[in-house]
Order: sequence, then structure tokens, then C-alpha cells
Amino acid sequence: MRFGLSYPGPDPETRVSGGFWLRRWVRRYGLLAAVVALAVLPLTVRGTSCGQDLDFHLQNWMEVQHAWQQGVVYPRWDASANFGAGEPRFVFYPPLSRMLGAALGSLLPWSWVPFAFVTLALLGSGWSLRRMAAEWMSEDVAQLAACLYVVNPYLLFVVYERGAMAELLAAMWMPLVVLYGLRRSERRSRRMPSFVALALVIAALWLTNAPAATMGCYLLAAVVAVTAVREQRWTLVGRAAAGTALALALAGFWLLPAIWEQRWVQIERALGPLMRVKDSFLFGYAPLQSVPAEEALDLAYHNQVLRTASWVGVALLAAMLLAALLARRQRSPLWMPLVAAAAAIAALQFRASAFAWRLLPEMRYLQFPWRWLLVLGMIVAVLAGLALRNRIESRRGSAAAFGVVLVVACGMALLAARVFWQPCDEEDNIPAQMAALRDGGFPGTDEYTPRDADNDRVETGLPAVRVLGTANAEESSDDHAPWGADAQQEIPASVTVQRWRVEDYEAVVTSPRPGYAVLRLLAYPVWRVRRNRVAVAERPQRDDGLLVIPVMPGVNRIEVRWARTPDAWAGDALSLAALAVTLAFAWKGRRRLYDGNFRYHDRNAGG
Repeated sequence: MRFGLSYPGPDPETRVSGGFWLRRWVRRYGLLAAVVALAVLPLTVRGTSCGQDLDFHLQNWMEVQHAWQQGVVYPRWDASANFGAGEPRFVFYPPLSRMLGAALGSLLPWSWVPFAFVTLALLGSGWSLRRMAAEWMSEDVAQLAACLYVVNPYLLFVVYERGAMAELLAAMWMPLVVLYGLRRSERRSRRMPSFVALALVIAALWLTNAPAATMGCYLLAAVVAVTAVREQRWTLVGRAAAGTALALALAGFWLLPAIWEQRWVQIERALGPLMRVKDSFLFGYAPLQSVPAEEALDLAYHNQVLRTASWVGVALLAAMLLAALLARRQRSPLWMPLVAAAAAIAALQFRASAFAWRLLPEMRYLQFPWRWLLVLGMIVAVLAGLALRNRIESRRGSAAAFGVVLVVACGMALLAARVFWQPCDEEDNIPAQMAALRDGGFPGTDEYTPRDADNDRVETGLPAVRVLGTANAEESSDDHAPWGADAQQEIPASVTVQRWRVEDYEAVVTSPRPGYAVLRLLAYPVWRVRRNRVAVAERPQRDDGLLVIPVMPGVNRIEVRWARTPDAWAGDALSLAALAVTLAFAWKGRRRLYDGNFRYHDRNAGG
């Protein structure tokens, strides 16, 4: 009889060579790796594609890495926004994509980071869909479905034309929502209950991209509801509810402050003109004659992006109909819930669904109806896999299917290079972004601007501290241009900046008379301001939103630090409690798995 504390491995006689494991890896993932290589080939040939959101993500990555260099592990303040005056962007924007980009920027030259990010995200997306599909089909067919997911036109549109890196990363979690939401048995998840795995996936979605997380939760509700009604499996509803509740608690350290502190910023500006659902239904172009001449350029660009997204939507809807018809005879339990979800997505693309966008919670923050094509691309890939499930059983059939997928991948790579790829302007390329971070900072983001502030009136090239006779002196009128110095408002004070770091600022102001120290820092309720170690509660408000601190004659030691507010403490406590629950269930599942393997090993040892 053999006993041991480790998982019983194979006997020496049954161990296989390293060549076997290599062949097995190539069989499972070789085609996927080749397809991902084809998908990113335009980035190696033509260089970085400067999609519409790439500069935003580059700024996030660089700013987080800059904060890490100053010892701030989890920054909440974007110090380079608004030309050095900052904004609370990281309170509201989920952390996973910016953390991954910053980590890659710490290891690689910045010119390589977008390529590395896209490659990792596509590999992760293919892996997750293969893992989901393998629950209901063979490994070879699951790999084919994963390849189709990676090169579906919407995902390449996200990579090349939109540059929406967080949404791209969220594509990795979406198939796992279906896997753990509909998994029939715990046979493959004995280490961890499915509701806990589902909670981890949904939490990862929320910590990656909020619009994708909203879609993921609605997708989960739809497929679980359809499956529960058809198969009378009401335990799925309990699993989905418990998993979602645990997921929201796990993400509480970010989610709770992001919800609570929306009252402190102009979050409604995220839904301005051309950013509303009603502006972006498929082929719903707005005529250029309907706007003033100065807005016509933005509208023309919006119409161009909408035209591309609309044709991508048409292609995916046609592919979905064909795949659904071919997969219908397979009698898979996946067919009905996925087709129902696809039908709902199709309906949401047209203006007749406007009432649903108004009634369903948080849907308006998706901004563009065609964001749902991220989910539709996954559904098309899975339905295509179901359609092929019994058609490539032979080795010749598998080889032919693999060849077709490679041809499709080549065609999609050519489409990405010729249609979706975007050239970089001089101010948008990576060296220009690095120079802006080093020299003066970036423009701010409207929806993260503190309330009662106007980020268009923040001047460029401001010193760290100015001492003025009145709080509102020397404000910019618009477009970040200064009024020009007013000698009567300037106080000849001595300013010594002792510390100017992310979330921690300190300066000594020696003033000959009373005045106001205006810091190159946007006021925000989280700041804790002290002058000569005494809290300064009453502070004047400037129209541009810069922080104003009254100073007295003599030496004034000014300290401004980011403070932990009750919503942040509550979010951390909620996440820690949820993490304890998650670890408890994971430990219980691991113990159950170990005990079962131990008994099996003991029985077969001849004792």
C-alpha cells in the first residue's frame, strides 16, 4: 500500500516522454497559435495601428508605470491628465488592462507593448473559447471554434480600427461566462464549485471593462434563463445568482468607489453627442448638414466608424444564421440559449429597440449598440463548432477543416491590414505619447472631470504652485490658453516644492502678505489638505477647478495627500470578505478532490 500527501502521479512504467507532451500541445494549441500569428501579422508588417482609443490606453499604461516607479502600487489619480493637473480617472476606469499594459511596459520597449498586449489578449481569448467549447464538443472541433473566434471581424475591428484594448482583453472572459454558467456537472471542476469559478470570471470582467461586464451579466441571465426553462434545471439560476453576487463583492474594492464617487465627477459627459446609443444603430448615419461646420469633421469620422461597424454586424449576423441552421441537427443543449441570445443581440442593433436601451439598467452606458458584436462573434464561433462536430471525425476531414481555417485567418489578416489598420498621426504615435508624458501631460477626459470644474480652462505649462492676490486670478478663458500675467495679482512669494508625487504633494510657500496658493492640481473631495499641519477645510472654488489654498504672511507648509474615504474602506472590506468566502470554497473543493484521489490510489495499490 502506498501513501503520500501529494497528488498520485503515474508510475515510472507508464510515464511518457517529453515528445509526447510536445505533440499533445501542438495538437491542442498549434493551430490556434498559428492563427493568432496571422491575426497580428499586420502589426509586424505595417507597425502599430493607432486606433481611436489607443492613445487613451497608452496614457493609462505609462501613467500606471510612472506611479509604480514612485511606489504607488494601485494608483487612483492620473497625474498627467489635464496637462499635469490630473484627474481621478483610475477611480472609475477598471484596473486589469492598465495593470497589464504597465507590466508589459516595465519589461519591453514601449514600441513593442501594443503588439505584446494584442497577442496575449488574442491567445487568452482563443484559449478560453477552446476550454468552453471542449465541454460540448471534441478537442479538435473546439480548437477550430477558438480559431474562428480569434479572427472574427469584430475582434479584429476592435484591435486595428478602435484600439479598444480593455474591450479586447474582456473577450478572454466572455466564453468562460457561458462555460461556468451552463456546465452540466462538477466532474471537471471538482477543485472549485462552478459558482465560485463563475464569480471569479464575472469579477474579472468587471475589473477589465465595464461595458463588457454589463453585456456579460445580461448574456449570463439570458442563457441561464433559456436553459433552465427548457431543461428544468433551476439550480442554474441559483448558481448564476450566487456567482454574480460573489463577483460583485470580489470587485468591490474598485466597484464601490466607482459607483459612490460618480457624484463627484461629470460622469454624464460620457453620454454626449455621438456617444449615445441613439446615434449608433446600424447604418443610422446622421447627415452632415444637420450640424455646424466646426462639428462636421467629428460627425464624418463617426459615420465612417459606424459604416464599418455596420458591415461587420451584417457579416456576423449572416454567419450566425448560417451556423445556426447547420448546427440545428446536432441537438446540442447549447443551441437554443445561444441562438436566443443572438436573436436578442440582433434586435438591439436597430432603432426599434430604443425602448429596451432606455429601460434596461446600465445599458445606455454601452454607448454603441454594436458593442454587442463582441458577444455575437463568440456565439458564431461556437455555433460553427457545433455545426462541424460530426463532420470532421476522420483525419482527412480534420486536415481539410484546419486548412480552411488557415485560409480564413489569412483572409481576415488581409482585411485587417487593408481596411481596419489606422496610420498614426504625429501627435498620436508612441514616441509622441512618451514625450507628452515627460514634458507636459495629456488633455483630460470629460467624464472624469471633477464637478464644478471646467477642464477646458486649465492652462498648459503651469508651474506647480502660483501665489495670487485673488483666488480666481489668471484663469484661462478656453482652449487651455492663458489670459496673460496680471502684475497686480502676482504675489512675489518664495515657493519651494519639496515633494510632487502621485497622490502626495508638499510645498513651502513664504509669502509677504495674505493670498492664495493655486496648485497645478484639480480639486477633488478625496484630497486632505493641511497648512502648517492644520487641516484646511474651507477653500475657494476656481472655475477651472484648480486647488486653491489660502496662505498667510510668513511660512506656509502645504501638504496635499490622497486620503482613504469611507467608500474605499467599505469596498476593500467587501472584497476581503468575498475573497475569504472564495478561498474557503476552493479549499473545500481541493480537499474533496484530494480525498477522492487518495482513496482511488489506495484501492488500486493492491492493499
